[in-house]
Amino acid sequence: MKFPVLLVAVFLALTACASPHVEQYQNNTPKLDLTQYFVGTTDGWGMFQKRNGDVVKRFHVQIIGTEKNNQLILDEHFQYDDGTAQQRIWTLTQDKKGHWNGHADDVKGNAQGLVAGNALHWNYTLRLPVDQKVYDMQMDDWMYQIDNLTMINQTRMTKFGFEVGQVTIFFKKRA
Repeated sequence: MKFPVLLVAVFLALTACASPHVEQYQNNTPKLDLTQYFVGTTDGWGMFQKRNGDVVKRFHVQIIGTEKNNQLILDEHFQYDDGTAQQRIWTLTQDKKGHWNGHADDVKGNAQGLVAGNALHWNYTLRLPVDQKVYDMQMDDWMYQIDNLTMINQTRMTKFGFEVGQVTIFFKKRA
C-alpha cells in the first residue's frame, strides 16, 4: 500500500518541476503590455475540453477594457453555444515589481500573475457552478501575445492536483 502512494507522490513532484517558467519568454516579442492590449474592445473564441480531449462547451467572449485609477477593468461578456450567457468583471492592478493581481466575483481570493516578454502566467481559484453546486477549480492560465492584435490563452483546470480539463481561447483586438 505504501509503494503506490510513494509512486504517486514522486510522479506529482516530477511533473510539478516540468512546468515552464514565465521568465523563459522574457526575450520574446511583441512585448505584452496588458493595459495596452486590453483597453478597448477585444473578441475571443474558445472552448472547454475535458481531460480526455472532448469539447464540452464553446463560446464567444467580448471584453471591454478600461483603465481607471491605475487599474485595468475587463468587463467580459460570454455567450455559450448552449444559449447561456455570463458576465465576469476583472479588476487588475500591477505592483511595483511588475506582478499583476486580479479580483472578480467568481474568483476566490486574488489571481496572481507575472508578465515576461510576450507571455503572462496567471494562477487563481475559480468558483465554478455545476449542477447547482459550486466547485473551487485551480486555474493555471497562460496567455501569449502573437502580434499586436492576436493573443492565445491556454488554461489548465485542476481539482486536488488532478487535471479536470482545459480552456483554450483565441483573442483578437479590434483595431
